[in-house]
Amino acid sequence: MAAEASASGSTPPWTRILTRYQTPSRLRGVTELAVTALPFAALWALAIALYWFGYWWLSLLATLPAAAFLVRLFMIQHDCGHGSFFPGKLENDWCGRIIGIMTLTPYDFWRRTHGLHHATCGNLDRRGTGDINTLTVDEYNALSPARRLAYRIYRHPLVLFVIGPAYLFLLQQRLPVGMMRKGWQPWISTQLTNAGIAMVFAAMIWLLGWQALVFVHLPIILLAASAGVWLFYVQHQFEDTFWRQNADWNFQDAALMGSSHYDLPPPLRWLTANIGLHHVHHLASRIPYYRLPAVLRDFPELKSTGRMTLRQSLGCVRLALWDEANRRMTGFPELRRAKGHRAK
Repeated sequence: MAAEASASGSTPPWTRILTRYQTPSRLRGVTELAVTALPFAALWALAIALYWFGYWWLSLLATLPAAAFLVRLFMIQHDCGHGSFFPGKLENDWCGRIIGIMTLTPYDFWRRTHGLHHATCGNLDRRGTGDINTLTVDEYNALSPARRLAYRIYRHPLVLFVIGPAYLFLLQQRLPVGMMRKGWQPWISTQLTNAGIAMVFAAMIWLLGWQALVFVHLPIILLAASAGVWLFYVQHQFEDTFWRQNADWNFQDAALMGSSHYDLPPPLRWLTANIGLHHVHHLASRIPYYRLPAVLRDFPELKSTGRMTLRQSLGCVRLALWDEANRRMTGFPELRRAKGHRAK
């Protein structure tokens, strides 16, 4: 099929082709939920027990796999938001809302912003909702020195992957930021989630003490938040990604070329619920994550599209700007070198 597409100068209509993979299974959904939530609960309890018996360093080690399972729970919430985890809308929505209390993510509000991300991914004229702030080289050069500094700080790895995730999940998502004028639904979603979080935290402090919240639960949340932001980052912020002005933008090209195939080792692929097959997910977001591997099996030409290994993904950290002239992401050192060559 890839050869035929190349010869004809067009690409297959993937959205239509992939429709047959979009039927979720209730039994599979319940199973996936069980094999994720139960180990998370067990690891969380183990971390608490180790902390209370004085083995705080072992407790910290236990938070690592617990955070990994919390990331997987977020991926289930993500599929619920796309209506792809369970067959019924109510099943998806209530599963997503309950998990949202655990992930500190207001489900209905997040679903709307994430839907906008899918609809505008790679569109230079519609940036700003549900994505990582990305400037073009020309936009960056046009900024004042103070604003350039602010952007460089924002794009620093410490901010993007440590401070930023903590701010996003602990503070920003407590209010419907960016949707203040979108009616009452974003407010209801965030405030009900906040109420649920407050009840869970209060119960935890009452039963186990504030130390359990601060020294066990909070590290799990922060580790999971950083891992989640990292995954989102490498899925779109790679060198040969796709950004176009609205007139040259189309959904299928943005999905195929603007979303990576993050080819992780099998254990990490399972823990991240196949979210690395992000180009396929963006082509057809209604495909349940447990059916995504079947797409690559049946259409092997998609395996090499946007493929990136774990090792290769580390190089994405340096990328910060979209170079419209060369149609690739670039970094601040490359920008300085280019300016130096022009000066000579």
